[in-house]
Order: sequence, then structure tokens, then C-alpha cells
Amino acid sequence: MATEKEKMLNGELYDAALDENLFKDRIKCKSLCQKYNNLQVENLDERKNIIKQILFKTGQNFHIEQTFYCDYGYNISIGENFYSNHNLVILDCAKVEFGNNVFIGPNCGFYTAEHPLDVEKRIKGLEFAKPIIVGNNVWFGGNVVVLAGVTIGDNSVIGAGSIVTKDIPENSLAVGNPCRVIKKLNNN
Repeated sequence: MATEKEKMLNGELYDAALDENLFKDRIKCKSLCQKYNNLQVENLDERKNIIKQILFKTGQNFHIEQTFYCDYGYNISIGENFYSNHNLVILDCAKVEFGNNVFIGPNCGFYTAEHPLDVEKRIKGLEFAKPIIVGNNVWFGGNVVVLAGVTIGDNSVIGAGSIVTKDIPENSLAVGNPCRVIKKLNNN
């Protein structure tokens, strides 16, 4: 029989409260996030070291402004030249992968977690997760939310305040709630 963690990683309904290991994983990650967020801003080497302890994979060149929060960390990969402004939140119950040259404005969230529409399942604490994939050379304006199961193609720009509920193809300028493509970008 699958553990709740295995169910989570497989995108199945699971109960995070029933799995002692998931609880320990969240506490470890949130403790590291707290340590990171409380460091002096000029302590760049220690900040980078803590992020490397939190995330599954990083490029060599990255910078995440404080504050930063995530659930597990081990489901998050960032590529080269990753930059995030203040108040990044990643709910990483499923994989969250960022390509190279990704820039994220302030107050952005990437949420892989979902809850059932069925009220009985929801009040029992069941949830499931779908991955988020971000290509290379993507820029997110401030206050963007990307929801579970979304893929954003290379060279795209997501306008400030957008809520991304569906895939965005490469070379797109997309904005709004829900976010939609308003222009194809010429990135030759």
C-alpha cells in the first residue's frame, strides 16, 4: 500500500496529516526557510547555502530575495540566472521546475496543491497536487499566481497581477485573470 508521501508525489489524493514523514519534511523545510528569512541581507554566501539545502536543484547563479517560503523544497528545481524578488511562495507538493534566465517579480506564488471539489473529501483533509513547469527566459511581473498543472513555454512574459490557470505557449505575452495570451512575441 502506498504511503501518503508516495500518493502526493504520484498526483493522487492524499492526507498530509496522516504521514509522519511528510510532517517532518515540512518542519525541516519551514525551519530552513525561517532561518533564511532571518539572515542579514548582506550575508549572501550563507543565504545561497541555505537555499541549496532547501531546493532539490539550483544553477550556480541565482538570487532569491527574502522572504521566501515553500512546503518541502525537494520538489523545486531552478536553472541558471534565476532571480526572484521579495515574497516568493512555492507550494511544492508536486514538482516545480524553472528553466534558465527566469525572473520573478515581488509577491508571486506557484501553487501545486489542489483540494477536491467534493465537500466530504475536502473536509477530511484530502488534497492532491499537479506539477508546474516554467521554461527558459520567462519573466513574471509582480503579484502573479500560477496554479497547479500549468506549463509556461520558453521566452514568455506573464503580466503583473495575472492568475495563470492554463498552459501558456512559448513566445507569448499573457495577462489577466484568468491569464490569456494577448500577443505573440518575436524572440528570434
